Amino acid sequence: MELVAGCYEQVLLGFATRPGQSWTIVPDFTHHAHSASLSAVAVNNRFVVTGSRDETIQIYDMKKKIEHGALLQHNGTITCLEFYGTAHLLSGAEDGLICIWNTKRWECLKSIKAHKGHVTSLSIHPSGKLALSVGTDKTLRTWNLVEGRSAFIKNLKQNAHIIKWSPDGEKYVTVIANKVDIYRLDTASITGTITTEKRISSLRFITDSILAIAGDDEIIRFYSCDSQKCLCEFKAHENRIKDIYSFEREGQHVFVTASSDGYIKMWNLDLDKIKDGPSLLCEVNTKARLTCLAVWLDQASEMKENSDKTATSSQETEDEKSSIAKIDKDFWTTKRAKIAKRKRKTIPEKQKLEAPVQKKKKKQNSSA
Repeated sequence: MELVAGCYEQVLLGFATRPGQSWTIVPDFTHHAHSASLSAVAVNNRFVVTGSRDETIQIYDMKKKIEHGALLQHNGTITCLEFYGTAHLLSGAEDGLICIWNTKRWECLKSIKAHKGHVTSLSIHPSGKLALSVGTDKTLRTWNLVEGRSAFIKNLKQNAHIIKWSPDGEKYVTVIANKVDIYRLDTASITGTITTEKRISSLRFITDSILAIAGDDEIIRFYSCDSQKCLCEFKAHENRIKDIYSFEREGQHVFVTASSDGYIKMWNLDLDKIKDGPSLLCEVNTKARLTCLAVWLDQASEMKENSDKTATSSQETEDEKSSIAKIDKDFWTTKRAKIAKRKRKTIPEKQKLEAPVQKKKKKQNSSA
C-alpha cells in the first residue's frame, strides 16, 4: 500500500504504508514530477498518473518503481484524472477537452470538446457506460461512453467544481461553492441538498449513503445522503483540508486526509459508532504544501492476505474488461485512422523514482 501525494513544490511524494495492529508510514520515494505544481493524481492496480499546471500527464509504473512516460494531449492545466478498470483513463483540463486513453499502449482513443470553458471535474459510472462532467460554462454533461457522444446537457445556475458518482451508481452529487446537490440517476432530479459554512474543497463517498465532506477549514463532516443530516464532525488538521481519499480493506473503512499543514493522516471509521468519530491510525508530516492525494493498493500483497476477497475482485476486473471490450470493439476501431492523424505525443521514459534523502544518508553511514 502506497500513499501518493502531489504538492505545490512540483514533487510527487510516496509513502509505504504497512497495515496491522499499529499502522506505520515510511517515506518511500520523492520525484520531481513536473515543472509546475501538481493538480491531480489517480491510481489503478499498476499505474499512478499525475496532472499539473505544466499541461502534462506523467505516468509511473508502481510495480517497477519507474517513470513510464508523459502524455501531451492537453493545452491547459490538467484538472481531473480518473481510471476505469485496468484499461482506460479519462483526463480533463482547462482547454475544455476530455481525453480517453488506452492504458495498454497509452494512446488517445478520443478527444472530446466537452465544455466551452474549463473542465473542472469528471466521474465515470461504475458500469463504465456513462461519465459525467462539469465545467466553467455552467453545465453538467452526461457522456455515453458506448457510442462516444454527448447524451444529455443540464444547465446549472452556477459553475460546479466537483462531480461524483456513488459506488452503486444509483446517485451522483455536484458541488457548487458550499452546496452539495444529490441527484437520483433514474429521475435525474435533485433529491436533497447539503449546505456547509465554507466552500467545499473535497468530497468522498464512504458508503452509498454516507458522504465525507471537507471545506476550506480543518473540519471533516460526515453526512447522510438520505436525510442530509450531519452524522459527525471532527477536527482533522490544524489547517484547511485539500483532499480526501477512502477505501475498504477487510471490512475496515479507511479514509485518508491531506492538509495545507503538510500532514497526511489515515483514519479508521466504525460505521456502527460513527457518532463517536473516526480513530487515527497513523500520520506523517510531509513538510510540503499538499494539493492532491491517492492510495495505490498493491493487489499482490492483498492476495496473500485474503485469497477469497482477491478472487472476487479479480472476477469484477474481468467483468470490467469484458464490458469495456464491448464498448471499444465497435466504436473505437472505426476511429483508428482519425486517431493516427490527431495530435498525440507520448514520451517514453525509464527514470527510476528517487528514494528519500533520509534513506540515502542511512546507506552512506552503513557503508562508512
